[in-house]
Parts: sequence; C-alpha cells; structure tokens
Amino acid sequence: MADRRGLLIILSSPSGAGKSTLTRRLLEWDADFRFSVSATTRAPRPGEEHGREYLFLSRDEFQDLVANDGMLEHAQVFGNFYGSPRAPVEQAITDGHDVLFDIDWQGGQQVRNSPLKHDVVSIFILPPSIAELENRLRTRAQDSDEVIAGRMEKSRDEISHWAEYDYVLVNNDLDVAFDQLQAIIIAERLKRDRQTGLNAFVRSLNTEFEDRT
Repeated sequence: MADRRGLLIILSSPSGAGKSTLTRRLLEWDADFRFSVSATTRAPRPGEEHGREYLFLSRDEFQDLVANDGMLEHAQVFGNFYGSPRAPVEQAITDGHDVLFDIDWQGGQQVRNSPLKHDVVSIFILPPSIAELENRLRTRAQDSDEVIAGRMEKSRDEISHWAEYDYVLVNNDLDVAFDQLQAIIIAERLKRDRQTGLNAFVRSLNTEFEDRT
C-alpha cells in the first residue's frame, strides 16, 4: 500500500502563460506523476493512438460513463464530447501517484465538485502582463493573427476565474515559477491527512515507548 494518497493537480491558465512547459517539467521532475488522458468521441487523427493522446470512445460509451458518475468533468466541443474518466484517476491516487490535469476553469469547477474533490490541488498560472502574454503567443509563431486575437479575447474570461483556485502563480520567470510549483506540491504531499502510513508509524513509536518501560 502507498505511504500517501496521491494528489489531483489542476493546472489552468490562459494560452501562452506557460502551463504546458510547467506541466512538462513536472512530469520530468518526478516519475510518480501521471497525466490524465482525456476521453473523446471524435475520431482518431492520423498517428493518434487509443490511450496515448485520448481514450477514443463511442458516444454511447461516453454517455454511459457520464450517466454512471464515471466522468470527473466533461464538455461538448464542436459536436464532440470530451471528458476525464474517473476510474483511472481514482486508482492512480489510491496507489500514491499524483495526477496532472491540464484543463480550463470550467473543467476545474466540475472536478472540484466531483467525488474526488478532497484530493484536488488547483493552481492558476498568470502572465506578468497582457502585453507579455500576447508577445509569447506571437513568439511561438504557431498561429495566425486572427487566432491570436481569439486567444487573447478568451484569456480575459479565463483570468477572471483566478480567485477560484487554491494557488496562483505569476509566471514572470519560468525557473522561479517552477520552483514555486514544486514547493506547493511538496507541501501538499506532506499534509497529515494525505500521509496514509502516519497512524501506523506513530503507533510503532508508541510501542517503542512501551518497550522501554
């Protein structure tokens, strides 16, 4: 049995604030992390594999999971359903693994209201300024001006939900932000109610006291 219960870590931010890079660093930092693989009803694209990019489900399979409380969060986007299956996340947490969720504020609200809400640690990543956020989007050179404008408009709504999160980091310097993120996770792992082996350990200390008398 694991000596602690895992965390369900929600990372949210507007596009360009550094969430994806911080997520990748976390996965490289500690092998105990698991990344939540979403389920979808859309068809696989060339090169995509079931269980790697997504869990590809039929609409009936997806809706059965929703009806039976098997999704931690879900939404319909452009006619297809997307969501986070509960069972693999619950098993990973029970086994002592921390599970990373890269979801928006709407998905975060659903997870925080789910049966696993007591395992949630939610973290919102803010940019140092709106000008810098736009600069980062343009520096990536991945999107057209129209797409960037759309991302900037959406970011205003996303940022308005910052106060719903447990922790808020301003990503002015990526290395500093990552150090802060590590500190949050280390502290959360050490919370008394997450250390499942503590009761047995303290009992063993008390037994040592008794053996000395």
